[in-house]
Amino acid sequence: MQTLLIVLLIVVCISLIATVLLQSGKSAGLSGAVSGGAEQVFGKQKARGMDLILHRATVILAILFFMVMLLLTYIG
Repeated sequence: MQTLLIVLLIVVCISLIATVLLQSGKSAGLSGAVSGGAEQVFGKQKARGMDLILHRATVILAILFFMVMLLLTYIG
């Protein structure tokens, strides 16, 4: 059980890092390279939608991270 939670925690951590890096910031960081092409093809509305999806995914992954950490603390 503990090994499964540790593997799940690693997957959640990597996913959380990826979603944070993909979000556009003040300097448009890494997401400018990824969503820049989508903005040209689909327009600016699609790019804002992508930022909204990434924001929601970040919130969900952060909640999952804390839940898995609490479970690991309780079990361990």
